Order: sequence, then structure tokens, then C-alpha cells
Amino acid sequence: MAYTPELTLKSSAVLRRIAWALGKPMTRTIEEIMEFMTRVLCSEKVCENCRDKRCETCPFNRNQ
Repeated sequence: MAYTPELTLKSSAVLRRIAWALGKPMTRTIEEIMEFMTRVLCSEKVCENCRDKRCETCPFNRNQ
């Protein structure tokens, strides 16, 4: 598993409420939020600032 940053109390409370609204566990909810963000964020902006350079496995890579 990759490094997981700790959430602030406020962010944890927001995530918990979103999870309750969706009827899902917090772990699945945060994964779905990340999946959603890969669809709505400007991929060019993400790629421009990327430090990983693992394009072949990146969900922001629109050329896959």
C-alpha cells in the first residue's frame, strides 16, 4: 500500500458524511472521489506538474 496521509478532523468528518450519504464505507468513498477527480480535473495541468512520470499507468493519461 502506498503512503496514506492523515486526514484532518474536518476532512474526516466531510468524508464520513459523504460515505453515509452514499451508503458506502469511507475507504470505498475516498476511492470513488479519486476516480471522479481523474475525470474532472484538467489532465494537461496534472501532467504538466507531475513528478512521477509513470504515464503508462496514470489515470490522467488520456492517450491510454
